[in-house]
Amino acid sequence: MTGDVLLSIEGISKSYPGVKANDDVSFRIGAGEVHALLGENGAGKSTLVKMIYGLVKPDEGRMTLRGATYAPGEPREARSLGVAMVFQHFSLFDALNVAENVALGMDNPPPMRELAGRIREVSEGYGLPLDPSRLVGDLSAGERQRVEIVRCLLQDPKLLIMDEPTSVLTPQEVNILFGTLRQLAAEGTSILYISHKLEEIKALCDEATILRRGKVVGTCTPREKSAREMAEMMVGATLNAPERAAAEPGPVALTVSGLSVASPSAFGTSLRAIGFEVRQGEVLGIGGVAGNGQDELMLALSGEIRTAPDTVKLHGRGIGHLGPNERRKDGVCTAPEERLGHAAAPDMSLAENAFLSGSVRKHLTKNGFIDWTGTRAFAEDVVKTFDVRTPGIGTAARALSGGNLQKFVLGREIMQEPEVIVVNQPTWGVDAAAAAFIRQALLDRASAGAAVVVISQDIDEIMEIADRFAALNEGRLSEPVPTQGLTIDQIGLMLGGAHGMHEAEVHHAHS
Repeated sequence: MTGDVLLSIEGISKSYPGVKANDDVSFRIGAGEVHALLGENGAGKSTLVKMIYGLVKPDEGRMTLRGATYAPGEPREARSLGVAMVFQHFSLFDALNVAENVALGMDNPPPMRELAGRIREVSEGYGLPLDPSRLVGDLSAGERQRVEIVRCLLQDPKLLIMDEPTSVLTPQEVNILFGTLRQLAAEGTSILYISHKLEEIKALCDEATILRRGKVVGTCTPREKSAREMAEMMVGATLNAPERAAAEPGPVALTVSGLSVASPSAFGTSLRAIGFEVRQGEVLGIGGVAGNGQDELMLALSGEIRTAPDTVKLHGRGIGHLGPNERRKDGVCTAPEERLGHAAAPDMSLAENAFLSGSVRKHLTKNGFIDWTGTRAFAEDVVKTFDVRTPGIGTAARALSGGNLQKFVLGREIMQEPEVIVVNQPTWGVDAAAAAFIRQALLDRASAGAAVVVISQDIDEIMEIADRFAALNEGRLSEPVPTQGLTIDQIGLMLGGAHGMHEAEVHHAHS
């Protein structure tokens, strides 16, 4: 790392109705430095990087890039000055190939043949090999992210902003990405890195700036701090690991057998003869790299895809043919991965969103009319219990930060006291304190006798809260095995599709 300052931010502030997203923020990023931006959900990280990338204009303050005033009016201008960004949510077209997707994201793309050659050259040069002619719909989540990164690298950026870049990657893919980022930094590119995975920050980043409620509350050198110390700086309080009272699981609550489902999406993954059971008081963790059938499994368990009655059973009674509301009535609640659009209607208020899934179990209708008093009370209850930071329950779902909306969506389901709860990516893009809170809430629900299924790409999360683990690969589910004593190597094998590996074989493979 050199001593030169690439980007200097001085006294930047930005307000929205009811909230000051950034309040007098100042920090510097050196040339060739990997700089972490840390903070809870709603701390102001997204607003800040949107200002750097030209998506949002600051109300006050100034930025300088390589000593010159920097005030991009739009992302195109930011890119022309050497600032590139890889977003948390990919903006790719499934039906186009890699080269076509890359061309769409460039301001002045070269001819296709030349571009394909450059994609090969740059992607291999940085250890992220890509075939320019492959359809994006056929790529894994990790390969899709490569497309976004290579698109940025073709523009030779001086500053690369990365927002939660590892949330969809396997441990092996994370190692490859880190190798690429270190190579870029060694060549003089600065990287602004946003992540809630503090062990990654320790391994990768040179410096960190910590935001809390829109203000800079500290800086640190991550490798000199423990993950817990950084988390406590972000939150301003001490953190406790989730825990629950040890108890023997009860009778089987949820049974899935011979579940085969064709994916409703042309680029989805069909489920093949999936079977498992979950007992009352037990947490089953289902791991897998994105795109291996998680969404389809969620749809089949929620009732959005209906199947033969006996493929899904609740307390031994077939419910595979029932839709979502009938399953909720029977005690099966679900929270899908896509918060905005699937779990919550973006333009509806929190009160209305509370009604959408809570109406059946919370009895929020009377004679065909909505009971608004009861609905508002339920929404207020969720906001208060799950510490959802929002101006009020009249606020539209889309106005909440990702982590706060996640707390609301999960709180809404958990507070219906379901007998079975299925959640997909419960803490994706959620800060350490909120993640600990959500995991504790799921464990508390299990302690109260519910069967809990957690579908997650975060292996640490599964190891922290699940009693048993199964891996989803290409629409098939491995035999569930106890999490106690499982190693990362064994998990990696299961995630990679070592089907039919029963407990004895898994242990034998590593003994």
